[in-house]
Amino acid sequence: MPVVHVVLPGDIDDPATPSGGNRYDRRVCAGLAEAGWTVREHGVPGDWPRPDGPARTHLAGVLAALPDGTVVLLDGLVASVVPEVLAAHAGRLRLVVLVHLPREDAAEGAALAGAAAVVTTSGWTRQRLLETYPLRPERVHVARPGVDRAEPAPGSSGGAALLCVAAVTRHKGHDVLLRALGAVADLPWTLDCVGALTRDPDFVAGLRRQVDRAGLAARVRLRGPRTGAALDAAYAAADLLVLASRAETYGMVVTEALARGVPVLGTGVGGLPEALGRAPDGARPGLLVPPDDPAALAGALRRWLGEPALRDRLRRAARDRRGELTGWPATCTLIAHVLDGVRV
Repeated sequence: MPVVHVVLPGDIDDPATPSGGNRYDRRVCAGLAEAGWTVREHGVPGDWPRPDGPARTHLAGVLAALPDGTVVLLDGLVASVVPEVLAAHAGRLRLVVLVHLPREDAAEGAALAGAAAVVTTSGWTRQRLLETYPLRPERVHVARPGVDRAEPAPGSSGGAALLCVAAVTRHKGHDVLLRALGAVADLPWTLDCVGALTRDPDFVAGLRRQVDRAGLAARVRLRGPRTGAALDAAYAAADLLVLASRAETYGMVVTEALARGVPVLGTGVGGLPEALGRAPDGARPGLLVPPDDPAALAGALRRWLGEPALRDRLRRAARDRRGELTGWPATCTLIAHVLDGVRV
């Protein structure tokens, strides 16, 4: 039975800070175990990706204790900021770095240079890494997130139930979304924001002030983090997923919405268009607008809320796209293939 040691951020299971990257890591660990791998996890405490000395020392101790030839899968949140720790063991361990969000700096470049292989979660991220660092293309692989099948959301006739699933931080663009919603305040809608409120307290405080100034307190609800059945219920009640991200390497919430036949209004950044994809007939199951453009976002919202024919078309495309989505076993099979390829 093959063995892989997986190095993860210490807070991966903190219910107050759920993230796509944490859920990806959890599903991969479970999927590798189901596929016959012995998975040994090492949660490394620390404020990743800003580790202090004790956090670096802890990681160094974990790696030093592993025998030569061990296959190690490291979350990029940890690996990409400690190249000196990885370099001390790159010659004797088979290091594989899983990059969720590229940092595009010298530390990450040095860390990836010493890895036996790199796994990215989107084709966009792979291309970005190859353009940024002198990596051999055959060493950089793509394992897109899987998605669980779900019952289609019923949807409402007016499409007024808007949902944003994202940690409330600047790069997710909630401030842009609120400006856009203020421009369509004459139309009926509500917005539920589901996501951690603790990652950027100053931004959250400013967002609450923005809501109050715009007179939208009765229509915009910051729900905080949701997981499991509570998150499922949020998707089931939604008409449209709205994601105003300034940057996005993939966007697992996009495919989670599509798995329920919920269309998506998002920004055309990074890997988000890749996640949105197309239905078998080529139709997009949603709308894309430029980032940091509240006027364009407001225009798309006005179209969604005011054009029943558009809503019907996007809902059909979203339901057709459901059949194109792949599950987590496919993701785990790809990663297992990469791990097998670096074993000595």
